[in-house]
Amino acid sequence: MRSRNPVFSRRGFSRDNGYAGFNTAPQAGGPAVGTQANPYAGGNPYAQNPYAQQDLQYGAPPQAPATTGRMTMDDVVLRTASTLGTLIVTAALAWALLPVDDANLSRSYGIGVGAALVGMVLAFVQSFKRKASPALILSYAAFEGVFLGVVSSVVDNRIASGAAMQAVIGTMAVFAGVLVAYRAGWIRVNRRFYGFVMAAALGFVLLMVVNMLFAVFGGGDGLGFRSGPLGVFFGVVGVLLGACFLALDFKQVEDGIAYGAPKEEAWLAAFGLTLTLVWIYMEFLRIIAILNSSD
Repeated sequence: MRSRNPVFSRRGFSRDNGYAGFNTAPQAGGPAVGTQANPYAGGNPYAQNPYAQQDLQYGAPPQAPATTGRMTMDDVVLRTASTLGTLIVTAALAWALLPVDDANLSRSYGIGVGAALVGMVLAFVQSFKRKASPALILSYAAFEGVFLGVVSSVVDNRIASGAAMQAVIGTMAVFAGVLVAYRAGWIRVNRRFYGFVMAAALGFVLLMVVNMLFAVFGGGDGLGFRSGPLGVFFGVVGVLLGACFLALDFKQVEDGIAYGAPKEEAWLAAFGLTLTLVWIYMEFLRIIAILNSSD
């Protein structure tokens, strides 16, 4: 299964490359294996012994590789903490050092938008690299943090006091809720779930692009998808999509660990999870801003 996350789908966690056991082609001279152990997997290319494929063939969970240098959950947690920590530190610095009063708003907002563009470029570069680059990932987090710090300060100081903390709490609640639901088996990440999420995400993105084009060329709020009651509705849809993306990301990380992904893939996992959390945070911040807008 290919994750919606460009990081996971490009490298390390997609079924179409040789990683994480997602190559569904049967082995030469033998039947296809792994269809019972993992609905997306056909083998374990990380296995270092001939018995790993046999375990998959009979539906048994893959054995932990005997060699070192494989990704673990501790690796993912540590890298994610490093990435989010960098983002939070730069966001706090941007909040403190880039005032958003009437005299400085344009300059601060311009710096924030510029940081967002740099972060977007870094994200694309990392997404299309064959290997994880910690320097690129942490740089992305730093620039994205500057953007989030400025935007959060604008909303918190000029529209709705306390909005940033509310958005953080909302994001944490969604993350914790999806994690609990995923671990408890209440969310079943299968092909049908993946197809539904991808179709919904495609429709959502297309609507937002059309709304942006109308806003740019027609002025105002475009078609109104990001303001008023429609804005709140689509903000809630965005949060729900973010929750679905988290479930897909959890599945990809779990499969990568189970099938012995290399340790450096933990940086890609951290990068992908950070992208999703930023998405959810921005949707919460937008909802709060709309609800507290004087328009």
